Amino acid sequence: MLKGLICFFILIAYSFSVFGLTYSLPENQQDSVIGNSSGSNNSTTADEQDTLLDIARRFDLGQNEIIWANPTVDRWLPRGGTKVLVAKNRILPHTPREGLVLNLPEYRLYYYPSVEDEQPTYVLTYPISIGRQDWDTPLGVTEIIEKKENPTWTPPESIKKEHAAQGEILPNVVPAGADNPLGLFALRLGLPGYLIHSTNKPFGVGMRVSHGCIRMYPEDIEKLFPEIEVGTPVYIVNQPLKVGWLNNSLYIEIYPVLEGEQLSHDKLLQKALDLIERANNYIIPVLDGQLLNKALRERNGRPVAIFKRPPSQNRTADQLGQQPVSSN
Repeated sequence: MLKGLICFFILIAYSFSVFGLTYSLPENQQDSVIGNSSGSNNSTTADEQDTLLDIARRFDLGQNEIIWANPTVDRWLPRGGTKVLVAKNRILPHTPREGLVLNLPEYRLYYYPSVEDEQPTYVLTYPISIGRQDWDTPLGVTEIIEKKENPTWTPPESIKKEHAAQGEILPNVVPAGADNPLGLFALRLGLPGYLIHSTNKPFGVGMRVSHGCIRMYPEDIEKLFPEIEVGTPVYIVNQPLKVGWLNNSLYIEIYPVLEGEQLSHDKLLQKALDLIERANNYIIPVLDGQLLNKALRERNGRPVAIFKRPPSQNRTADQLGQQPVSSN
């Protein structure tokens, strides 16, 4: 067992340099907050030449993600010495913990590798771009049906017409290479016409900019690509609210809803209360209302602790039947 743990921690240390954001899954399988056990977030200091986008890519975050976390910092000129929050704590989406999970409002992909029995489990996560309004990325459960290195791109007629209206004539086939919008790696989904792929426009990662496909930083998909097998399940969800436990504390994490969707403050509050009730064995606890309202107002994607169970009530997740829950 000790040998296995040592190997696992070596793997995790290696993964931080290879895979981006790698997290151990909570020891209690019913807990769903990952990151620092204290629940705190990390920060860095901007260099003189940095933009927020430079810092985002350095820490494997998307553009929207770092802007939400730093609403008062200029994205183009944060200035040297400025403290920049690079939030790394997060609540896992409410899905099976297997394969690939794409939570669209979060602009983030989660990958749950298979591990041998009795080995510690972990999850890897990456920022993504998704389909812009009128080119929505579809929701649902699918799988990876093909892997392609150095893919060519055959633009659909709809995209060719869109570009032609802007005075750009696309070829019938774009050859593999640096100018290919698919980049050097592509994973084809079982949803016809949709891929997870690299991009030759990495500055758009973490935004709603594609024609429905999922884009990743080139360095991220280069490392993810060999880990994924044909047949890997893929869950595509729309969960702007997530609620989950860690060590008897209940957290909520809220993102802006996708462009084109409407959700008033009252409806958002009701959704939050429904999720909290479900997570707490269908009992509404005595919440920190001030922190809950702040999270509802800011919608910055940071987990916020809104309730801590008194020591006299601490019980295991199995006894409580608690589950991580998210809105759909």
